[in-house]
Amino acid sequence: MTAPPDDCLARNDWICGAYLTTRKQILLDAVVQHLQLTVAAVLIGLALALPLAVLARRWRWASGPVLAVTTILYTIPSLAMFSLLLPVYGLSASLVVAGLVLYSLTLLVRNILAGLRAVPEETRQAARGLGYGPVRLLLTVELPLALPAAMAGLRIATVSAVSLVTVGAIVGFGGLGNLIYAGMNTYFKAQVLTASVLCVVIAVVADVLLLGVQRLLTPWTRAARG
Repeated sequence: MTAPPDDCLARNDWICGAYLTTRKQILLDAVVQHLQLTVAAVLIGLALALPLAVLARRWRWASGPVLAVTTILYTIPSLAMFSLLLPVYGLSASLVVAGLVLYSLTLLVRNILAGLRAVPEETRQAARGLGYGPVRLLLTVELPLALPAAMAGLRIATVSAVSLVTVGAIVGFGGLGNLIYAGMNTYFKAQVLTASVLCVVIAVVADVLLLGVQRLLTPWTRAARG
């Protein structure tokens, strides 16, 4: 009877320290790409969602179309979304980022708009009475008060982006998803598990960091709860 190999890589174990020590650079490169795609998509999504939400708040007739379009975009399956964007961006990282941006719009626009709508009308009237113009009112009153809802949407959008980046493996730009996809094709257990766990860790850390930023930016919410 042949003895089992001593190397966990040779045994193809799910948990294998040798995989971590021998694939450090591969894992690091995958994590960096995963973070780059996620951050780029969320920042661009936020830059687009903010004016859309403000537009929907200022002109009520625009609210329905804006929410309808962003909701429809969110219902498109990821594989179909990437296929639709392929003629525009080709097989590139931009393809993945563009898809993630479109998915993030629903979460960001809805939450920012909900935050803006939750600002008490008497607060707006008081600011106008003090001579605040539309831009100053938006920047110094409405947006700060809308921050809790907006940050909640940002947290959800970020965690969703971390998850959806892995789908980019179908075009070769999926960060840790590349390792998961390759590991599943070859039934490389340690690679699949390690990359999957790292995705979860990135999502949890990102959520905790954004929660910390939210608490720093909205100290009045802690006082209200107290």
